[in-house]
Formats: sequence, structure tokens, C-alpha cells
Amino acid sequence: MLDIDQIHEILPHRYPFLLVDRILELEPGKHVIGLKNVTCNEEFFQGHFPGLPVMPGVLIIEAMAQVGGVLLLSLAEYSGKIAFFAGVDKVKFRQSVVPGDQLITEAEMVRIWPSRGMGILRCVGRVGDKVVAEGELKFVVKDNPNPDGVTRSIGAIGRSPVASPASSPASSPPASAPPAAGDDRSTTGQ
Repeated sequence: MLDIDQIHEILPHRYPFLLVDRILELEPGKHVIGLKNVTCNEEFFQGHFPGLPVMPGVLIIEAMAQVGGVLLLSLAEYSGKIAFFAGVDKVKFRQSVVPGDQLITEAEMVRIWPSRGMGILRCVGRVGDKVVAEGELKFVVKDNPNPDGVTRSIGAIGRSPVASPASSPASSPPASAPPAAGDDRSTTGQ
């Protein structure tokens, strides 16, 4: 099991876009189960939809992708890297996710091409015993342009963190910062 502090060491996402609160089970490179507590305080509920709060489907997929990102980054060859979406296939939404729900995501590795840093995950999101969303998520893993920043490998969890000004939220580049050299903006960050 991984708590939120350990998840922060693996994924670069932060509030309000970190959509996984806890990892309940992890078998590196094979299977992961993660949890997102969906509260009435989520910013997206202000506009989606007033009087009828429903978690947007794209954010359910993003939550599933973040849980899958923990699975991917558990592989030794991806240690300290960053996972990005490369595509989604066979996605189906079965039920709404609303405030008070616990979104439980299970992800398993379907296929991986380690030499190309690519692969496919099969993800299923559930609330209770009901499937709310499912699909295949394609990914690409890239080098971390900020290796002293916020993301670290699972193998580094529990070790003393290295102090770095780059890991401070106040020192994060603005959203409008130009992409780094070699940055492929055709994929969206997972």
C-alpha cells in the first residue's frame, strides 16, 4: 500500500489534478489497485453540473491513467521517468461518479515494449461492485526533464528525500512556459 506522500514521490501530478489518493495493492509491472475519494469539494463539480454534480468522464480516465502510471513506473527500466498518454481504446462509461463515491481503479499490464518505452494497460474503474468505466490506455514513458524534482522511483520510497528547490510548488514553471527541447506536446501528460 502507498499513501499520498509516496504517490507524490512517484507521480508529478499535484492538486487539483492529482486524482489518486492511495494505492491499495501493487504487483510491480503486473497489477495495481488505486483509490480516489470523490468529494463534493472537487473543483470540477462547480461547473459539471450545477445542481447535478457528475465527475467528467475524461477525469475518470485520467484517474485510471494515474493509477496505471504508478504501475508503469514500478518497472526498473522506467525508474524516475514520466508516463504520458499515447491513446485510449475501447473506453466505455457505464455509470456516473458523484460526490461521496470511492473510485477504485484496477490496472493490469496488457503489453509492453520496454525498448520503445511504450505499452498498453487494461483499466477498470468501479464504485462499490459496479463498473463505472473501462478501457485500454496506451502510454509512452519519457525521461524526466527534472530528475531532481518531484518524481522518484518506487525503489526510492522510504529513503530520505533529497532537498531540491525544484520540488517546491512555488518554483514550478508557469503553465504557459515553452516546452523543453525534445518535448512532444502531441501527447498529454498522464
